Amino acid sequence: MDFLLENGLVYQAGKLQKMDLLVQNGVITAFGQNLGQLFEDTKRIDVSNKLVSPGLVDVHVHYREPGFTHKETIKTGSQAAAHGGFTTVCAMPNLNPVPDTAERLANVITKNESDGVVHIKQYAAITAGLKSEQINDLAALKEAGAFAFSNDGSGIQTAGVMYQAMKLAANLDMPLVEHIEDNSLLYGGVMNEGRRAHELGLPGMLGLSESSQLARDLILAQKTGVHYHACHLSTKESVELMRLAKSKGVNVTCEVAPHHLLLSDEDIPADDAYFKMNPPLRDENDKAALLAGLLDGTIDMIATDHAPHSHEEKIGGMCQASFGITGSETAFTLLYTHFVKSGKLTLEKLLDKMSSEPAKAFRMKSAGELLIGRPADIAVFDLDTEYELKEEEYFSKGTNTPFTGEKVYGKTIMTFVAGELVYQKED
Repeated sequence: MDFLLENGLVYQAGKLQKMDLLVQNGVITAFGQNLGQLFEDTKRIDVSNKLVSPGLVDVHVHYREPGFTHKETIKTGSQAAAHGGFTTVCAMPNLNPVPDTAERLANVITKNESDGVVHIKQYAAITAGLKSEQINDLAALKEAGAFAFSNDGSGIQTAGVMYQAMKLAANLDMPLVEHIEDNSLLYGGVMNEGRRAHELGLPGMLGLSESSQLARDLILAQKTGVHYHACHLSTKESVELMRLAKSKGVNVTCEVAPHHLLLSDEDIPADDAYFKMNPPLRDENDKAALLAGLLDGTIDMIATDHAPHSHEEKIGGMCQASFGITGSETAFTLLYTHFVKSGKLTLEKLLDKMSSEPAKAFRMKSAGELLIGRPADIAVFDLDTEYELKEEEYFSKGTNTPFTGEKVYGKTIMTFVAGELVYQKED
């Protein structure tokens, strides 16, 4: 479809400028003023007073198919991504069967391509069955189309296994993406260890379970030279470790999830499983350190860790419920409302952290920026109209987020993937 987005506030080449954007045959072909005079026969879409941004990029989602389609499917997950302004997502391998062989991975990739409405890049598992024992044939997985390697949801418990996996990934020039968690330090916790856990009478999760394993991995990454990416940092110690590693030139990147930037354990009102996620909401000092790390570049990007569950899996209190929170449909709007409108982040910085920076870190050549000749992966947002996050408006099967009911700004109006309209707000 050829079309012209007219009079939008376009984020292009690091600047916000009022201009038009022309798409022909699914590709961006021109930027400029008054392009409608030159392309009178092209469909014209008035986006006055709207933000026109690169399609957002999320390197951390869970689509649950195959194996757990009562939680989410590739179709519903990708529709939720489009609803949130995302055009490229990277899906984790904690599925059943786990994509730990070339054949299994190829099957998931085929399904992603047939059912997904956005670009879906697929992680392959580092080890067989996501256990900390046998390393998979990483070369075969790369050949089969793996985006990167990860055991997300399960930290690799053995340093020797991690070291060997890093060496293999480095030789293949592939990123190794890790859920950082030492199981021996969990002690059955369900929320952050601290005053609020004691008040609620719930077992706590030590921040040490994250930071101690991150310290191990950063030393191994320095030795092997692998591109090591740390998932969902949540503690101030992890930020400090990452800052130190980067100062020493270690080839590392990392992400933070919106909920860890927006909430602390002090915000948990009761034994409510919608506030149960892994890593858990930490304390106010941790939350402040995460924002500081995002601002100074220690933290490279924002990733949602979109983790949908069924209603039945999120009732009965934290000790019984599954870990996880959805994020695809709420990430941009919440962060825009709480950080950009309050002056803590610029709009340009937020967009970079949710588009160009993840694309650059993972060498996605056609994502993250609006450039002539690039596929027209575009999101259009209304920054001025307040609205309420409503459960009945989510496209995801999962409604497990404590943010429902919040009044926010930054609603997605349209999302285009390679020039095709994949989401449009109902009038």
